[in-house]
This record gives sequence, structure tokens and C-alpha cells, in this order.
Amino acid sequence: MAGKADATVSGMDTVKLAVSIGILVASVLAFYVFADQPLLYRVLGIVAAIVLAAVIALTTERGRSFASFMQDARTEVRKMVWPTRVETLQTTVVVIVVVVILALFLWIVDRGLTTLIQFVIR
Repeated sequence: MAGKADATVSGMDTVKLAVSIGILVASVLAFYVFADQPLLYRVLGIVAAIVLAAVIALTTERGRSFASFMQDARTEVRKMVWPTRVETLQTTVVVIVVVVILALFLWIVDRGLTTLIQFVIR
């Protein structure tokens, strides 16, 4: 991420990603093929397939790069200063008041222009 050039994708990484996608597609197809089975088993099968596909995908260079990116993103989100509940409520009230005032202004302008156009047409 920090000035790192794109690594070349090896043939094995491509195969791993293809297998990972194949597992996901097969799990979705199996979900519908085995429609007569209980929903719980089918959902557990999809969840297991997603976990397996993710584990396989994370063993590739792109997968490790994605995991590193997600770790960095999580670190940055933790550094953010989030507004307090009171600040959020105050900001929400200000936005609502401004929207109402703007709506009234536009309504008044619309009525005024409508009246003016009707006066000119008559």
C-alpha cells in the first residue's frame, strides 16, 4: 500500500481464485438444487462454502493484499472522532429546520410566480 508496486499474479494464484469462485457458484447452485432439504442445512452449507472460499482466496497475493487493506482501513476508522449523541441530534435538528425553511421559501416563490404568470396571461 505504501508505494508498493503491483505484484505479478502467479498462475497458482489465478487457479486458487478460480477455485474460490467455483466453490461460491457451486454453493449457490447447491442451495437451489437441494430445495427439498431443510433451510438450516442449506444456509449452513453456503456459510461453510463462503468460509472455505475466503480461506482459499486469502492464500493468494491479492487476498493477502486485500486483508492488509482491510486491516489498515479498520485502523483508520478507529482513529476517527465520532460525534456525540447530542452533537448528532443538534445537527439533525438544524438540517430539518433548514429544509423546512427552504421548502417554505420555494413554495412562496412558486406561488408568487404562478400568480404573476396567471396575471400576465389574463
